[in-house]
Amino acid sequence: MYTIIGTVTARPETREELAALLEAQVAPTRAERGCINYDFHVDAADPCIFVFYENWTGRQALDTHLAMPHLQPLLSQLDRLLARPVDIRPLTMISARA
Repeated sequence: MYTIIGTVTARPETREELAALLEAQVAPTRAERGCINYDFHVDAADPCIFVFYENWTGRQALDTHLAMPHLQPLLSQLDRLLARPVDIRPLTMISARA
């Protein structure tokens, strides 16, 4: 299993547009082969910060996801929409899976 936490920070003036683009990724991503879970959150203290908690069957599944056509409307506009670069933090689980 390959786990990441992805953090995306919107510019205040593009927050609603970015939120809609991010929300539109949830269903097609969950349907991808190799996706175990793909959960979309907003920071409780800062509505411009969005966080994805993702589990994939392996790194290759994540790499395949990042090349999917449904991501292009989002990826093609990141410079305009984001206040800072996307932060992707890979995690290694040390407990047993529930």
